Parts: sequence; structure tokens; C-alpha cells
Amino acid sequence: MGRILRGIRLGLKSLLLHKLRSGLTVLGIVFGVAAVISMLAIGEGSSRDAQKRFEQLGATNIIVRSVKPTDESQSTGGRPARILAYGLKFADFDRIMATVPTIKKALPIRELRKQIRHLNLEIDGRVVGTTSDYDKFNHLEIERGRFLTESDNARYENVAVLAAETAKTLFPYEDPLHQTVKLGADYYKVVGVTRERASTAGIGGSLAAQEFNKDVYIPLNTCKLRFGERIMNSRAGSMEFEETQLSQVTLQVGALTEVGPTHPIVEAAVKPYHPKKDVDIIVPLDLLNEAKRTARQFSIILGTIASISLLVGGIGIMNIMLATVTERTREIGIRRALGAKRRDITQQFLIETVVLSGVGGLLGVTLGISIPQLIVYFIPEQKAVVTGFSVLLSFGISVAIGILFGLYPAQRAAMMDPIDALRHE
Repeated sequence: MGRILRGIRLGLKSLLLHKLRSGLTVLGIVFGVAAVISMLAIGEGSSRDAQKRFEQLGATNIIVRSVKPTDESQSTGGRPARILAYGLKFADFDRIMATVPTIKKALPIRELRKQIRHLNLEIDGRVVGTTSDYDKFNHLEIERGRFLTESDNARYENVAVLAAETAKTLFPYEDPLHQTVKLGADYYKVVGVTRERASTAGIGGSLAAQEFNKDVYIPLNTCKLRFGERIMNSRAGSMEFEETQLSQVTLQVGALTEVGPTHPIVEAAVKPYHPKKDVDIIVPLDLLNEAKRTARQFSIILGTIASISLLVGGIGIMNIMLATVTERTREIGIRRALGAKRRDITQQFLIETVVLSGVGGLLGVTLGISIPQLIVYFIPEQKAVVTGFSVLLSFGISVAIGILFGLYPAQRAAMMDPIDALRHE
């Protein structure tokens, strides 16, 4: 141990004799380590953000959604149908519940775009006809009042729960509880207000982005009774109708292991009754697993690109150590003449390279932890997570590179003939 400590002191002394050259050599390792940590942090942050969105959908859920078909698929004799009927029906929901035994809970949803009014104030929002489980499935929190109950749905009550922005827009100066809002031709009593919730981003082509803050929630049976199944649209002076009964059904099974076997049973219960492909089935667990695989690949690519900087830093260390060996040829000869063995010379130069790479690694770790914080500060929507694994990996690679690229110069120094080294000018 004493020999190693003495070697470290001699190595530091030798490196400090050429401060600028040693500093420039260390920079290659510093930026390499910082690049690896920063890129892995950005990759990990993006991965966790995507996985969080998938998990919010529920890993034990299976989502069945209505998909509006093209006009051509609904046309008759080359002319678009006046009534475009598509999507999930209540018969589909009843069939699923009767034939799929693994389902623990089911959430039917009907969505409509409507103007929501109170006195002279209005907001264009989404009317969601649903049941009492909607807030649990979608992680909504109640700020005031309550959410819908089974009794509201069973009794066809004209009650509504307002989302945060809807409540602020329609009731800027008063408490919305027990007030009324107008949807279509009917009035609904406000029984609750939800807390503000961040929008969900769109996930590929599977699910569209959702804005929860402009919603109003009413009982599903009330929605069916008040709005019916047909929506009238005016297009280029002509009147057209869309007919759909349910926008979405979210099915929840008891365990992750039941998701895979349940999926084909749900398909068999729905797809044969929709030859026009106006229904889509989404399994968040599959999307989550795919996101994890993509994240791993992304991290490997980013880490590989950043590791090139470390490789360049290692080449810089080898270059500077080869120059150092040439400059210290007489010193090597004197040490050999005084009894130093080849392993002592090898150890001395290896210690110097490890000191260079170790100092560079520590500085790089500090810089690598700081850079993601700056990125998140200036770009809040970008997520970055520095993990202990990435820090240890980057520092370990920097030290390993120091040993690997310092080995050849050290061996070259050790293999010098003492007499030739003493003659060197």
C-alpha cells in the first residue's frame, strides 16, 4: 500500500509539472463522462414519462373504442349515407360482460362535443356520459362536492360534475356547487368539481390526446335519454347524422397475467359484429412493454454515441503518455539502474493514467449531473432522470479506459534497456 501511495504522489507531481497538457488531456474524459450521463438521463426521463402515460391508462385494462369509418365504407351506390352508424353499441357491452369471465370492472363512456352554458357564460367542452367508476379509472380527484353515484345513473338524475377549467369559466366569482349548467335544452345541477389535471399526450395512432379540464360528467343513462344516439352535422348546406351509442368501454381484469388471455376473448366478442372495422381494441400492457423495449434500445444508442467521446479521451491519454515516456527516458534508465523492476515502472505509469482518468471521471460526473438539471430548467417539458447506474457506469468506464490506454505506454517504458535509457539525451 505504501508503494502505491508513493506512486500516486509521484504521478501527481509529474502531471502537475505540465498542468496545461494534463488539463487538456483530462478534458476529453470529462466531456465523455458528462455526455454519457446526460444522454442516458434524457433517455431515462423520456422513457419514464412515456411509461407513466401508459400506466395511467391502467396496465390491467383493455380499452375498446369506437372508430369513425371513412365515408366510402358507409356509402351506398357511390353516395354517402345520410345516417353514419358506427362504433360500439350497448349490445356489445352486454355481450362482453356475459362472455368474458375475467372482467372485474367495466366502464362504459359516451362522449359528445357540446356548448356548456351558465347564464351568459359558455365554454366549448366535452360532455362525458359515464358511471360512478370514471374518476377511479382516470385518476380524477374531487376538489369540492362529490362525483357521480350509481343512484344518479339508476334514477336518470340531471346532475353534473364539472372539470376544473369548466368550473372556473362558468363560475368565475361564485361557488358552482348546487348551481345549474345548461347542456342542450336541459339544465343540470352541479354536484361536484374536479381538481385540475394535466392533459394526456397522444400515444402513437392508438389513442388521441385527452384534455380533462374542459369536461362535464353526467350519468350515462341520463346522457342516453337526453341526447339520444344521433348527432346532427351540417356540411355544405346538407344535413347529415352520426349514430353511435358508446364511445369507449374500459375493461379491467384482476391481474396482469389475465390481460393476455382476456384480449382474444374480447376480440371474439366484438370484432365479428363490426365488419366495417369501426371498433379498435387497445391493450395498454402491450404498449407499456413495447415502450420499455424501445426505451432500452434508445438508451443503448445514446450511450454508444456518448461513449465515442470517452474513446477519444482514451486516445488522448495514450498519446500524452507516449510523449511522457519519451521525455522521461533518462529518468526510467536511472530508476532501473538503481534497482527498480519492470513492474515498478509499469505500475508508475499506470498510476499516472488512472489518476488522469479518475480525476476526469469525477469532474465529468459532476458536470453530467448538472447538465440534465439545466436542460429541465430551461425546457420544462423535457424530462431527465440521472440514475446511480449511469453514474457508476460512466465513472467505471473512464477508469477502465485509463488502464486500457495507459497499458501500452507503461509496458513500453518498462521494456526499455537501462543502458540505452541512460544514454538518451
